[in-house]
Amino acid sequence: MLQYIGRRLLTLIPLLFVVSVITFIIIELPPGDYVTRYINDLEMKGMKITDEDVVRLRAMYDLDKSLPMRYISWITKIITKGDFGRSFQYNRPVSELIWERLGLTLAIAVTTMVFTYTVAIIIGIYSAVKPNTLFDYTFTFFGFVGVSIPGFLLAMIAMWFSYSKLGVSITGLFSPEYADAPWSIAKLVNMLERIWVPVLIIGLSGTASIIRIMRSGLLDEIKKQYVITARAKGVKEIKLLLKYPVRVALNPIISTVGWILPSVISGQSVVAIVLNLPTTGPLLLNALLNQDMYLAASFILMLSALTIVGTVLSDILLAFLDPRIRFKGISK
Repeated sequence: MLQYIGRRLLTLIPLLFVVSVITFIIIELPPGDYVTRYINDLEMKGMKITDEDVVRLRAMYDLDKSLPMRYISWITKIITKGDFGRSFQYNRPVSELIWERLGLTLAIAVTTMVFTYTVAIIIGIYSAVKPNTLFDYTFTFFGFVGVSIPGFLLAMIAMWFSYSKLGVSITGLFSPEYADAPWSIAKLVNMLERIWVPVLIIGLSGTASIIRIMRSGLLDEIKKQYVITARAKGVKEIKLLLKYPVRVALNPIISTVGWILPSVISGQSVVAIVLNLPTTGPLLLNALLNQDMYLAASFILMLSALTIVGTVLSDILLAFLDPRIRFKGISK
């Protein structure tokens, strides 16, 4: 098992290197750069920009260097100093901008993932054990709703309903009196009172998908011969379900960790913008729109790394759940 885990971890190094190169190249693909955009904005305001000013600005932001040199400088600073560069737009270190929003993003992400997997697995198991019942039909209907309706639309509907019918604003993670206040017990309680709204909206689509995956996978397993034989031998139903069919049915769900993790960490950018959440998603979108190269590249690199790490994590979890996977991996 340790050999399998070690080999999977070693694959991270070349993958992260390739991802960092592709990320930097993608950020450079749009025509122009931040300085070009900045100069155009100044000229539209009536300011006169000389050629010397252009040269000085490009040198200030290291845009006078070639693409390979900028990449080498950027990745070297990340590896040796943990320095992701400086944001052009905010004129602040990228790491500061990311870390000040990452805490709230992780709070929403962790809560959403716990809610999504706990609720979805329990409902999926019950729906598979009691198929074609009122409970099963009800959650099948809500599953279709959750998969088909975009999160941002649900956010807008929830905002309209809460404000027009209840007179309560659900935007933001904090009430106005706590938005800029220092952290305290009262501010933490206020966040916990409001965090359930983005958790429900962001987690609904994932919950609906996992319910359907869990239900269909478990329905297939409980019809197999080994389950029928174990039941005939008198094995208790709960022990029978949890020890064999549920573990097998969890395999496709565990394998989705690789793509669920970065999507949740990004804070569902559109939903976060609609609900005015101070998470990393809106910051990434703003960096892309303004061609803030180092901020956008650092975000994309982080999300890509989370995808790779999530995939490796799901492989390791699958190996724990299903011995066939790790034994096959060791045999190779």
